[in-house]
Amino acid sequence: MRNPSISDAEWEVMNVIWDRNPVTASEVVDALSEQSGRSPRTVKTMLNRLLKKGILTHEVEGKRYLYRPLVSREACVERASESFLSRVFHGDEAPMIARLVRDADLSESDIERLRRALEEKARRDAEGDA
Repeated sequence: MRNPSISDAEWEVMNVIWDRNPVTASEVVDALSEQSGRSPRTVKTMLNRLLKKGILTHEVEGKRYLYRPLVSREACVERASESFLSRVFHGDEAPMIARLVRDADLSESDIERLRRALEEKARRDAEGDA
């Protein structure tokens, strides 16, 4: 599956799975009941939804299910970023980046890293135009 779309609640489930891969359903339930107070039934419904979407796989291990991601966190982040950019900024990256930078609490080190990233981007773009 390429760049799947997942809901906010599904992000919570997937973060547990990506962090603890592989993980049992009861471990996901325990983690989410501690973090967000989600009921076991709700968590199991979300696990089933993610299985149907092809984002997860599972195998039976005795009396329990062991879940593994079929999609990387990076692929989901890419999809969510594209969706947000399209919905909120009509696909225009520069205003989004400017807004994030303007609103962020950045240290001098962070600002220097951003400056280097922009310089690298400018250099790569200039080389591509040559």
